[in-house]
Amino acid sequence: MAGLYPEIDPYDHGLLDVGDGHEIYWETCGNPDGKPALVVHGGPGTGCSTNLRRYFDPAKYRVVLVDQRGCGRSTPHAGAPVADLSANTTDHLVADFELLRTRLGIGKWLLFGGSWGSVLSLTYALRHTERVSEMVLMGLATDRFIEIEMLIRGLGAYFPEAFEKFRQGVPESERDGDLSAAYHRLLMDPDPAVHHQAADDWCAWEDAMLPGVPAYKSFEDPAYRLCFARLVTHYFSNRAFLPDGEILRSLGKLAGIPAVLAQGVLDTSNMVGTPWLMHHAWPGSELVLLENIGHSTQDAPMQDVLVGATDRFAR
Repeated sequence: MAGLYPEIDPYDHGLLDVGDGHEIYWETCGNPDGKPALVVHGGPGTGCSTNLRRYFDPAKYRVVLVDQRGCGRSTPHAGAPVADLSANTTDHLVADFELLRTRLGIGKWLLFGGSWGSVLSLTYALRHTERVSEMVLMGLATDRFIEIEMLIRGLGAYFPEAFEKFRQGVPESERDGDLSAAYHRLLMDPDPAVHHQAADDWCAWEDAMLPGVPAYKSFEDPAYRLCFARLVTHYFSNRAFLPDGEILRSLGKLAGIPAVLAQGVLDTSNMVGTPWLMHHAWPGSELVLLENIGHSTQDAPMQDVLVGATDRFAR
């Protein structure tokens, strides 16, 4: 069993001006001369945690962590009372990674991402295939509208009480429509009473969708809740700013990139077949299914698989 590596501190960090009034926070950890790896966090809007540094052997990897636009230590923060998300799209985030790669003088890097981070990693890899050495993905997701709809409305039958409370968070006239769009409108309202209540309601549904997973401690921070909910609904209501199913249709282009795809059997994305569809569309990919694990990296078997993958690719 691999286990996580000990905690480490960055040896370098900074803010990169990516245009549109945005600066993204980045940091590098481990060995400055090691194998480059980019950590692509989920959410959208979670930012990078210190724990994400621990999936890599610090003697062998040069680990790059980035807080995507609007979240974490990047500015401006989407959790501010008033926020402008017009320059926060999938195209912007992919371009930010590419700008950072060139600024850091990296030729190729391994991509490590989960959930929304897997969507973003795959999008980057399809557009910049020659810049990706390997990929390690977990909590698998693509850009399919059915995956987004499963998270917003499809799971209502599994958690009916929580879902009904979730629906009641928006005006009655909008409860049978696009709930992510309805919530996003409330979340962007300049009235703190309106946007904080909407953030509370959205994050309560996020917690309800992950039974058995401890509630995110970060959700205790009102600014974090607001940032997270705004960015998630922004991307959900815009269907990730990608054509429906484009990623799955294009995965054959990644045939030369070694990949480990780790998935908990209890992860809700299995309900729409995402892991199997990805694996069969991606020649040479390795799919690892873990029993009794859901959409989480907190379980030791999942951590062992992920660290085992980065250890193998470090050689």
